[in-house]
Amino acid sequence: MNIIGNNIRKLRHKNGWSQADVAQQLKISIPAYSKIETGITDVNISRLDQIARLFDVSSLQLIAKDAENLHAGSSTEIGVLRDKLVLQEDEIIKLQKKVIDLYEEIRGMAKKPYA
Repeated sequence: MNIIGNNIRKLRHKNGWSQADVAQQLKISIPAYSKIETGITDVNISRLDQIARLFDVSSLQLIAKDAENLHAGSSTEIGVLRDKLVLQEDEIIKLQKKVIDLYEEIRGMAKKPYA
């Protein structure tokens, strides 16, 4: 189990909720939620924010190795980490677009008749 999944599981237990309860509130299937909690599925920024809001904690508390000992002044850290995550997600989107463009280019070359 990864750190994020473990923190989410602890919060779920603290609230006395089942995986089904949380899955329903997140509007996802129980197996999909279970995969988040066990670390099989990585969580994107929007899902992380959604889970943080559900448990009324910060996103940083979900990703922190020692979530219980976060100090109140960590809002600056949250902002910095959020910005880094957004930049990484933007970079991933750009790379995905490049892969699609290259695939389309290769596919187009394969359709051309031999000269």
